[in-house]
Amino acid sequence: MLEFKTIETLKPNTEILEVIKDCTYKVKKGNTKHLLHTNLQVIEPTEYIITYPTTLTILEYKINEISNKPFFIKQHNQKYSLSEIIQILKKLKI
Repeated sequence: MLEFKTIETLKPNTEILEVIKDCTYKVKKGNTKHLLHTNLQVIEPTEYIITYPTTLTILEYKINEISNKPFFIKQHNQKYSLSEIIQILKKLKI
């Protein structure tokens, strides 16, 4: 059986929470887990599920050297930076 040990719990981004405070949303905290007896790590992203005024799921991954766009919107199937996400969320409020 696979055994995981949680290394780090990822906190939600305060800038995004400030922008979506008037929306109906739910946040699931992310985790970084280590698979015991191996050198593998699994990253579960922080998930922002917005249900009103529109349905949108934003995943926030821990930043690494390769990617400078840590956000992913499931409905758009595309990566975004923090400034792009904030612009998208502000447009939703109108």
